[in-house]
Amino acid sequence: MLKITRKVEYALIALRHMQQSPNNSVSSASQIASKYGIPQHLLAKILQQMTRDGLIQAVKGPTGGYKIKADLKKISLKDFFEKLEGPLGLMDCYFNTDCLQMKACNILSPIQKINQNMRDMFSKTTLLEITQ
Repeated sequence: MLKITRKVEYALIALRHMQQSPNNSVSSASQIASKYGIPQHLLAKILQQMTRDGLIQAVKGPTGGYKIKADLKKISLKDFFEKLEGPLGLMDCYFNTDCLQMKACNILSPIQKINQNMRDMFSKTTLLEITQ
């Protein structure tokens, strides 16, 4: 079954929470974790990675937290997924040619077509569409 990872799911939840915050206010990891039932230590690591990737900004201080930094309408879901998890593909053979079955594989072509269609769909969907 194809599904997004918890890491991506939690990142999207956090982004949507920040996007819906009034006047671009700051949200702490503990606020977001508590509201959505996300393990705080895991969310903190995800938010740190998103800060390093330039998606959000960390605000220091006693009332600190995170707020959106990037223009979410300019970032595709494909790019977002790949920032957090690496190459997006149904099967490893799409981005890794070390598969022992590659020469004899009878599903390579149709799987690659499906994979490209999936990547195209995620390329056409922006983070803003998900977080509004």
